[in-house]
Amino acid sequence: MGAGAASVLREGNSGMTRSELILRLAELNPHLYHRDVERIVITIFEEVSAALARGDRVELRGFGAFSVKQRMARVGRNPRTGEPVQVGAKFLPYFKTGKELRERINAK
Repeated sequence: MGAGAASVLREGNSGMTRSELILRLAELNPHLYHRDVERIVITIFEEVSAALARGDRVELRGFGAFSVKQRMARVGRNPRTGEPVQVGAKFLPYFKTGKELRERINAK
């Protein structure tokens, strides 16, 4: 992870949208055009999404790993009525933090 990416992770607790991430990375890398930074970020998100849609695992060393987990069909409850409801099987994205990220978060 480059110095620019590391400083993005140190942002406050208010969260960050994709457009804010693009702006921040463009500020940290003035030698790059804003449109290039935007294309890079969008491409990374698209590639991670495409890999997960294929059922692949995406590992970013020091940051974490994205994977897909299957949730089996089950009987749930309607929160309004309490009636049993059949909930179908589905796939969900899953993220497991890397050791470096966990240590950075817990160092505070």
